[in-house]
Amino acid sequence: MLSKSRNSDANPVQTISSKQLTQTGLTNLGDILQRMPSIGSSGTGNSDTNGGGGASCIDLRNLGQQRVLVMIDGKRVAMDALSNCVDTNTLPIQLIDNIEILKDGGSELYGADAVSGVVNIKLRHNLNTGGVTIRGGITGRGDGKTGMLSAYKGWNFDHERGNITVGATYNTTEGLMQRSRSWANPVQIGTSGKRFGSGYSSQPLWQDNNGNTLGSTPSRYQFGQDSMLTNSVNTGTLYGDAHYDFNRHATLYSNVLYSHRDSLSQLAPMPFYGSIPPSTLPSNLTVPGNYPGNPFGQDATMASRRFTEFGPRRFENSSDTYTVKSGLKGEIIDHWMYDASFTYGWNQNLEHDLNIGSYTNLLNGYGLQQVQRGNANSALAYNPSLCPSSGCASPFHPLSGKAAAYANATTNTHSYYQLRDWNLRIHNSRVVTMPWEHGGALGIALGMEHRGEHLSSTPDPLISSGQSMTNSVQYTGGGFNVTEGYAETSFNLLHNAFLAKDLTVDAQGRVSAYNTFGTTKNWKASINWMPTRDVRFRGTIGTSYRQPSVYELYQGQNLSYNQANDPCDMGAVGTYGAQSAVVASRCAQQKINTKTFTAQGSGQVPTLGGGNNKLNPETSRTYTFGAVFTPRWIPRLSLSAEFWHTTVSNTVGSLPTQYILDQCYTAGKECGLIQRNGVGQLQQVTANNMNIGGLRTSGVDLDLNYSLPLTPDDVVTVENNIQQLVSYQQQYTPGGQWYNYYGRLLYQNGQGMPTFRDYATATWRHKNFSITYMMQYMGGMTWNNSTRDLTSADGPRHSTPGMFEHDITLNYRWKKWNFQGGITNIANKRPPFVADGGQNSLGSLYSNFYAGRSFYLQAGLAF
Repeated sequence: MLSKSRNSDANPVQTISSKQLTQTGLTNLGDILQRMPSIGSSGTGNSDTNGGGGASCIDLRNLGQQRVLVMIDGKRVAMDALSNCVDTNTLPIQLIDNIEILKDGGSELYGADAVSGVVNIKLRHNLNTGGVTIRGGITGRGDGKTGMLSAYKGWNFDHERGNITVGATYNTTEGLMQRSRSWANPVQIGTSGKRFGSGYSSQPLWQDNNGNTLGSTPSRYQFGQDSMLTNSVNTGTLYGDAHYDFNRHATLYSNVLYSHRDSLSQLAPMPFYGSIPPSTLPSNLTVPGNYPGNPFGQDATMASRRFTEFGPRRFENSSDTYTVKSGLKGEIIDHWMYDASFTYGWNQNLEHDLNIGSYTNLLNGYGLQQVQRGNANSALAYNPSLCPSSGCASPFHPLSGKAAAYANATTNTHSYYQLRDWNLRIHNSRVVTMPWEHGGALGIALGMEHRGEHLSSTPDPLISSGQSMTNSVQYTGGGFNVTEGYAETSFNLLHNAFLAKDLTVDAQGRVSAYNTFGTTKNWKASINWMPTRDVRFRGTIGTSYRQPSVYELYQGQNLSYNQANDPCDMGAVGTYGAQSAVVASRCAQQKINTKTFTAQGSGQVPTLGGGNNKLNPETSRTYTFGAVFTPRWIPRLSLSAEFWHTTVSNTVGSLPTQYILDQCYTAGKECGLIQRNGVGQLQQVTANNMNIGGLRTSGVDLDLNYSLPLTPDDVVTVENNIQQLVSYQQQYTPGGQWYNYYGRLLYQNGQGMPTFRDYATATWRHKNFSITYMMQYMGGMTWNNSTRDLTSADGPRHSTPGMFEHDITLNYRWKKWNFQGGITNIANKRPPFVADGGQNSLGSLYSNFYAGRSFYLQAGLAF
C-alpha cells in the first residue's frame, strides 16, 4: 500500500496511540475500543457469559463482527476457532504501539471481511530499551480484581543492522457474580414488570396430557443468584520480533505472537423440559400412570424442572493462539520497494462444560425407557433393570447425591482454526512526476495474495448425539482458499499550485478467485483536494465483498435459547395493538386459548440454527466525503467532519426468533419454521443461515484534536470523537420491508443503535505530572423487538436514557519510573435497565457500568 502522512489520506482513519490506550485504566483491548463511538454493539464482550466463550471481538458501525477485518501490522492473524473472530483478549496492550481504524470499506486492498472497515493493530518493533510494568485494580465493592504484569526488552546487534525484541504479558480479571449487583438480581422476565426469575424451578412442573397443571405450580427460580455477570479471564502472551538488514535491498524479518487464555463463566443449574430435534430421546418426559410412587395416578409430564442437584453450570474455556510471520523486504531498484511474507496462524480451543447432565442417564436413573426406541414422540415405560447399582431414583423426589452424580455429565468441545497466507507487495510512491507545472508524483502499488483458511469444531459425543440435557450441536468443518491480485494508483495531479496545495486522485482494485464462489472484483476511487494549507476536502466511493464464513456455510445443526415472547401468551397477545385480534385468531386455529395460555421458557424460545452451503457472498458499497481543518491561525488544532454511508446486500444471517413468530401470527408468513408440542408450547423455531436481505446505515463523524501550551511547563490537550447516526435500516427478506432501527435498542438480541455517541478526553500536563479526564456519552434509545417499537402497552419501561461515564487518570514520571493511578466510573453509575431476560441490562452496550466505581494503580520501570 502507498504510504500517506496523517490527515493526507482520503480514507477516514482514526489513530489511537499507546498513551491513549494506557490512560484509560483498562487492561482489555476490546473494552478500550468499545469507548470509541464508531465501535458497535454487535461484537462479543467479556459480559457475554452465556455463549461468549471468553473471547472479545470487535464490531464496527454496528455492521457485525464478521464484517470488520482485524490485522496486526497490516497482515491477517489467527482467529478464535470457537467465536470465529480475532480475540482481542489475546492482544496485550503493553506491546501495542498504536491502532489505526479505517472507518471505510477496504476489500479492494485488504480482501474479504473489510466491509465496515479495518482495525490495524501495530505492535512495537526495533526496540533497544526495556521495561517492566505492574498493575492492580479493584472495584469499590472489593470484587472484580484485575492484575497485570508486563515486560519487554530489545537489543540491537551488528552495528544496529539487526534487532531482537521480546515481550511477555500476564493479565488477570476476576469475574463478577450477578448476585453482587442489586440491579442485576432478581432478573425481570418480559417487559410487563410483573415476572421475575425463571419458570424452570427446582421443583418440577407436572402436567397431564392436555397441558393442565397437576398439583401446585412451583415458585419461579431466581437464576441471577447463581450466574456470573462478567467472565473471569486470565491471559498470558509471549511476543518475539527480529529483523536483520543485509543491505538496502534485503531485510529479513520475523515475529511470533503466542497467547494462552483461560476463561470461566457460570450460569444457573441446568433447566430441562425434554429433548429438541435432532435428538431422538423423548421430547417430553412423561411418567406413566403405573410408575411406582406416581402421586397423580395418571400419565404425568415433567413440563419443566431445574436440576439444582447438579450445581451451577460452569463453562471453562481454554484457548491457545499463535501467529508466525516471516518475510523479506527492501528496495528492488529506483524506489521500487517490495515486501514478500508468509503468515501461519493457528488456534486451538477447548470448551470444558461442567454440570450439564446426561438425558440418557437421567432416564436410566428413573428406570424409564422409550417404547419405540429412536422415536422422540414415543411413550415411556418403567423398567427398573435400567437403574444403576445404587437403585432407582424417583422423578417425583429430589435426586440423592449418588443419583445426581450418575445423571450429571461434563462435556468437552474441541475447535481448531488454521490460516496460511502468502503475500507479495510492490510499491513506488514516486514513479514519475506529472509532466506539467505543479504536477506531483505518480504512485503505484501492486500485490498478490494466496490465502487458505480451515476451521473445525467437534462437540462432545454426548452433545452431538442429543443425549445431553444441554443444547444439541453437530460437527462443523470446512475451509476455502483464495488467490488475489490488487493494484493502487495515486495521481498527485497538482502540488503547491494556486487553490491546489494538493490535489490527488486514487484508484484501487482487487480481483479475487475463490475455490468456493468463483471470481469477484472490487474497487475504490477517492479524491483528496487541499486548496490551502488550512483545509482539505476528501471523498471515497467503493465496493466490498464478504464470502460466508466456515461457520455460516458448514455449521452443524445447533440449538440455542433466544430471547423472544410467544405471541399466544396471555400476557403478550394484547401488546400487538390493532393486530391483537388477528394474533388471537391464529392462535385459536392451533387450539390455543390466549385468555388462559401461559408460555413456558421464561422469555426464551428454543431456536434451531445451522449452516447453509448454498449461501451467496455479501456485497456492499460505501461512500464517504468530508473535510479536515488545520487552520494556521490556531496552531495545533485539527478538526475533521465526515459523512459516511454503507449499503450491504445479500446479508448472511438468520432471522430473529421474535421476527419469525411475529410474521407468522400477524401476517401468516414463516409459520413453517415454528413447531409446537401437543399442549401448544413452542417446541422449536428454525432459523438457519440464509441470505436474508440487506443493511444500510449512514452517519457523521466529528473529530477534534487541540493542544494548547499555557506555559513552558504546562500543556492542555483536548480530543473529542463524535458519531451522529443518520440512519440504520435492515431488511429480512430480499425485496421486503425495511425496518427502521435508528435510535432503537433491540433489547432481545443485545444490539443498539444510539443516535449520538461521544468520547472526549482532556489532559493537563505539568512537567512530569499529568492528569487526564475522560468522558463518554451514549444517547437514549427506544426498545424494539425486531418488528416494532415497544409502547406503554408492553410495560412501564420501554426505553433507555442517555448515559454518561466519567473517568480520571493521574500520571507521574520520576527518573526511570512511571506511576499511574485512576478511577473509572467516578459517579458509580449503574447501567440502565433493559428487559433482556438475563442481566437486567445489556453488556454489549453498558458493560462499562457493570463493575461500578473502580480504582487502579500502576508502576513501570524503563531501562
